[in-house]
Amino acid sequence: MSRKIVVATLLFAMLFSLSACRQQAKEETIKIGFFGALSGDQAVWGQADRDGVILTVEQINAAGGILGKKVELVVYDDKGDQLEAVNVVKRLINEDKVVAIIGCNSSGRNIAVAPVAEAGKVPVISTFATNPRVTVPEPGKLMKYTFRVCFIDSYSGYVKAKFAWDDLGARRAAVLYEISSDYSVGVRDFFKQSWAELGGELVADEAFKSGDVDFRPQLTKIKEANPDVIIMPFLYKEVALSTRQARDLGITATFLGGDGWPSSALLEMAADAVEGSYFVNHGDINAPNVQEWREQYKKRFNKDIEINSIMGHDAMIMLKAAIEKAGKAEPEAIRDALENLKGVEVFTGVINIDPATHNPVGKAASIIAIRNGQFQFYKQFEPMK
Repeated sequence: MSRKIVVATLLFAMLFSLSACRQQAKEETIKIGFFGALSGDQAVWGQADRDGVILTVEQINAAGGILGKKVELVVYDDKGDQLEAVNVVKRLINEDKVVAIIGCNSSGRNIAVAPVAEAGKVPVISTFATNPRVTVPEPGKLMKYTFRVCFIDSYSGYVKAKFAWDDLGARRAAVLYEISSDYSVGVRDFFKQSWAELGGELVADEAFKSGDVDFRPQLTKIKEANPDVIIMPFLYKEVALSTRQARDLGITATFLGGDGWPSSALLEMAADAVEGSYFVNHGDINAPNVQEWREQYKKRFNKDIEINSIMGHDAMIMLKAAIEKAGKAEPEAIRDALENLKGVEVFTGVINIDPATHNPVGKAASIIAIRNGQFQFYKQFEPMK
């Protein structure tokens, strides 16, 4: 055998060995995807989702990983756009070959990516997508690969109505909502249903479009209707603008919002306008069971947590439990385990997945008050049925 042949043979063997080592290393990790709005108007929540997942993955890896394997996290920015969300989820499934995906904080984007998860047969766990159509787009149809860690809009709407009736003593309610948002429309619809069942009077029902900055026409009609409470199921930027304009118009009704409110940016932008308001949230960032992790988060990212940080943590713990239940990191086995997941303790309660809806049942909402320029826990509501 010539020297050239020997050298070529040795080089081939070395390259083959290197490739085998890389493949082995790849197989020794569990690749998980994340997508969320890391830029744009919703970045405060997308980044909090991401950072909550990152810290939890780092802690899981430090403790030995899952099934003895390290978790590898692949992160993409969907820029708060439905088409971009579809594209990055396709990339996570087809190019990155992830076994599961966490994301995102938007009902509209999760509704859009659910068919992609079905086609690719890779499970997606949403942190904050509350519209029922995320997992059940129509009666009798289940998105088999889509799950969530949060409660849903029907429960949120009920909680708002019940709290307004019982705790605030309201009998006349108005609704201001974003007509182009699946989340906002969903909460509004379920509130109206529950409010009517309680015997409440809906005195105004006003809509605005995404991108609007002047809410005075709608608020003027609401003022004329003289409500006791105004339901505002939309995001903090529009909440800040609309509540300031409402107070400028002399509206004194109590504002009652939802899980689009909790951001420190709301307090900075709205100042006294939201003082004395309430909102329904998935948990309390000041809860005792969160504080140790909260300090670790501050140290890791040099900023405080948002509620989305907690939901990112909970989604990752839910996924870890499913992989361990499955006994292997394969998408369809993880899906099957998620569908039958029970008794998983997370910061916001205990995860028990309903196989018929892929929703976590038995989770309770927190009522958060805004007092002295701060978010303060007011009460925990009865669990979701």
